[in-house]
Amino acid sequence: MQIQNPPGDMVIRGNVVDIMNRRTAEADVVIANGLVKKITWHSDQVNDALPFIMPGFIDAHIHIESSMLTPCGFAKIATTHGTVATISDPHEIANVLGIDGIEFMLASAAKVPMKFFFGCPACVPATAFETSGASIDAADVARLMARDDIRYLAEMMNYPGVLTGDVDVLAKIRSAIDAKKPVDGHAPGLIGDQARRYIAAGITTDHECVSFDEAIGKLRLGMKILIREGSAAKNFEALKSLIDFHAADVMLCSDDKHPDELIHGHINQLVARAVADGIDVYRVLRAACINPIDHYSLSVGRLRTGDAADFIIVKDLKDFSVLKTFIDGVCVARDGESLFDFDPDPVVNRFACAEKRPNDFRILTHTDAPSVDARVIEAFDGELITGERIMTLRCIDSRLEPDVDRDILKFAVVNRYVDAPPAVALIHGFGMRRGAIASSVGHDSHNILVVGCDDESICRAVNAVIQHRGGVCAFDPADHCLRSLPLPIAGIMSASDGREVAAQYHEVETFAKQQLGSTLTSPFMTLSFMALLVIPKLKLSDRGLFDGERFEFVDLLINDMS
Repeated sequence: MQIQNPPGDMVIRGNVVDIMNRRTAEADVVIANGLVKKITWHSDQVNDALPFIMPGFIDAHIHIESSMLTPCGFAKIATTHGTVATISDPHEIANVLGIDGIEFMLASAAKVPMKFFFGCPACVPATAFETSGASIDAADVARLMARDDIRYLAEMMNYPGVLTGDVDVLAKIRSAIDAKKPVDGHAPGLIGDQARRYIAAGITTDHECVSFDEAIGKLRLGMKILIREGSAAKNFEALKSLIDFHAADVMLCSDDKHPDELIHGHINQLVARAVADGIDVYRVLRAACINPIDHYSLSVGRLRTGDAADFIIVKDLKDFSVLKTFIDGVCVARDGESLFDFDPDPVVNRFACAEKRPNDFRILTHTDAPSVDARVIEAFDGELITGERIMTLRCIDSRLEPDVDRDILKFAVVNRYVDAPPAVALIHGFGMRRGAIASSVGHDSHNILVVGCDDESICRAVNAVIQHRGGVCAFDPADHCLRSLPLPIAGIMSASDGREVAAQYHEVETFAKQQLGSTLTSPFMTLSFMALLVIPKLKLSDRGLFDGERFEFVDLLINDMS
């Protein structure tokens, strides 16, 4: 990392934003030895000729891996948007590589000046109904929670386990409480007594609220609410008014941010949107810059004398266009460009499946009838939740056929850790007219997910991912054209330059929409959540079709007679 503290004191003049005292006025900020040495106020007024100096932004819940970049690559982009720190849950790579994956993230993060605060993944695997590459049990959690570089217990997705008093689940929570570290939640749709019991177990936050009423209910029970706006789940509009009335108890987060969106902005975009919507600027900045420091006890400066000199300079308090980002008194980004370098991250991975054949993706029936009723996953644009439809599909030679005209496509999950037959189901909502898209970014176990119109295209897309040992790809049978982005690190990240990764990803996704006809805003992001069993309703794991409300496997075919 080629960056050093400047010698002697450094003085920066601007309009200093004192968030907690609701004051903005012309002042000098004196920096020495990485700390704010002194702030000298010159008036009680804003000087329109000067930029604004304020604390840096903090993403209160993110999976860095979803950017398809390592922490190093993520930092080079995020710091240009004024992000100085993140609360990072490494459960994506942990599901692939276990504790070794967490160590990889810590080592990568240590190479760059951005402040990453990692948690211990609470659910690896996310459920017992899927195959992951590794597991982290209660004893592992206890050891990790004792470490200084593990700051909290990450999202407890197994809310049924909390409610039923599962011994292993409660032991993980107890390890965090004993270590005096916070426990993050994950409780979509949980309300009333169930929410009360979940929170009473010691869980302090939730980023899964999709409605104002759900969030208010959890706030009244003592929970902090993280307002999420990522590449897939977008809850800002539904929850933004919480900032005006519960400024002390909300934070901002992205959860999952794909590279093509990250290059355009991060938490700074949410802050600008909130202010443009008329929400009080100091309350917005408290949620974006201060509350995560308090809740997670972060060693991040908040622009006070004696604090670490972590701050940003922005053009104004309207668009929040970032001019410079400082971390520990060093300018790490300026005018959209990062000012630090790092050694490349090593390639680590776990990929053991063989290439597939088209017949592996057949759906066979036990009836000679010309049609059969089947459960169909219903995907929604911009949502992690799914629905369930019962639809009638035709059978040809005892093989269930997709129906492209009705947007009923095949969806399969291929176990990438051992060689096994794919699990195949049906899905509605992708809108593709031909071809297939596939990805090894499949929350949370990161098996290979594929949606397609015919078995040959599905197989071609899956085998491209296998050949790269991870990645995203789209295949068009009309001209046998394939577009792909290899992700060789754990099958979910690239060590390439972030802007190059973003450009490649954009090319593949544009191909999926323009060539194959997908009507989704972000088809690969939506695809990546179709195997996340802890988000209702109907999902697919490598072991079969799963009802996330009943928390059990269900049959694909309704009236198939054996």
